[in-house]
Amino acid sequence: MSLLDQLNNSGQTHLLIGGEWRESSDGNRIDVLDPSTADTLTSVASGNEDDALAAVESAATAQAAWAATSPRERATILDRAFQLMIDRKDELAQLVVQEMGKALPEAAGEVAYAAEFYRWYAGEAVRNLGSISTAPGGDKRIIAIGQPVGVSLLITPWNFPLAMATRKIGPAIAAGCTMILKPASDTPLSALALGQLMSDAGLPDGVLNILPSNRSSKVVPAILADDRVRMVSFTGSTEVGRTLLAEAAKTVVKTAMELGGNAPFIVCEDADIDAAIEGAMIAKMRNGGQSCIAANRFLVHEAVAGSFTEKLSAAMGGLKVGPGLEAGVELGPLINQSAQDDMIDSVATAVGSGSAVATGGETGRSPGFYFQPTVLADVAPDNPVLAREIFGPIAPVTTFSSDDEVIALANDTIYGLAAYLYTGDLARGMRISEAIEYGMVGINRGLISDPAAPFGGVKQSGVGREGAHEGMLEFMETKYIAADW
Repeated sequence: MSLLDQLNNSGQTHLLIGGEWRESSDGNRIDVLDPSTADTLTSVASGNEDDALAAVESAATAQAAWAATSPRERATILDRAFQLMIDRKDELAQLVVQEMGKALPEAAGEVAYAAEFYRWYAGEAVRNLGSISTAPGGDKRIIAIGQPVGVSLLITPWNFPLAMATRKIGPAIAAGCTMILKPASDTPLSALALGQLMSDAGLPDGVLNILPSNRSSKVVPAILADDRVRMVSFTGSTEVGRTLLAEAAKTVVKTAMELGGNAPFIVCEDADIDAAIEGAMIAKMRNGGQSCIAANRFLVHEAVAGSFTEKLSAAMGGLKVGPGLEAGVELGPLINQSAQDDMIDSVATAVGSGSAVATGGETGRSPGFYFQPTVLADVAPDNPVLAREIFGPIAPVTTFSSDDEVIALANDTIYGLAAYLYTGDLARGMRISEAIEYGMVGINRGLISDPAAPFGGVKQSGVGREGAHEGMLEFMETKYIAADW
């Protein structure tokens, strides 16, 4: 029996509140589509404001007891959750493919990546280290300790439905916080499967509440308006992030925001072009380009632009496109019709402003929300396609002639999440890396994500960091105690 069948047969397509699976209070449900066919897979309960406040009540009731648990107990639960994810990797990966569309090998990779956040924060849970010092005046000791911030709202996107959830759940558990998880409406099934898995791992009822809803504009403000909610962690678009920051400001809720990106992929004339192509395929085509850190603008030195574009077009054009569960498929469909429409519009915008399609440029197959891997050549620096976060399998190539020029091009955006740089001169790479305004830079590599690394951006790409020790600190407050002995 597939995991989808298990969810349907056990009633786990409902809301998870206080350890109980319950229908939404008004009976509203969300249809979950298979992106490869546009057919309905199943439906899940869609919470309203009353359900949201019930979830807050559940989390608030559980908070004191959960915060009082030992770090070792929280670490043990996370260790169990890690092992359960590994044990259930195949069925979890299939579920991700069904609701999100990515190719099965990538889905399996996501499960492994998602599980690593539990393993990492099992280690961090026992490293809540404070400090003690003598005040300069000698009159007291300055004691600083970390305490859980409290009830936290976690809002996750559809592109990595497991990993974006565990990247928030893991540190919240380690810190001693209770949670309300609101998954994306397109991909609620992975979150619901995680709810059962965490229960199986021994997480007490009420610590993790899961609230699928297609009424975010009403549900989220209702949660943030409750004084018992002290933290919101969001991954998604900058536009939505701005709205959430404004809502959080009303009750001065702590925020962690991982927002949009416009990642440059810089190829210098001294780069190993074949290595750059290999890195480009990872940085651009991981998850079909549907990633906040996906390479969005290829800035290639004019001396090697022709060779790079030719090789990238061959690599992109050679990918097998189809349903994610089909053998040999390397690129699945986009998440929905809106995403497909955005790709069509992006190509039209680029071509209308003077660029050329080197490969792809069309939807390619139906039914389903497919789009061919696409390379756009001769993209001028002022082409409007470079100003948008493409979020799909389209790679626009622009040329530069000097380091100063490429630094200016890279920084010419409101975003500052991730950047990639290929050069044969490490010193040059470090100089450019320090000069470009990004929270993360990969030098001669196309994959930078790691649970042990601080993940986040600058400018309008976010606030705070996920992963690493910093990720747990986002769910903690520092308390200062003055004492004299």
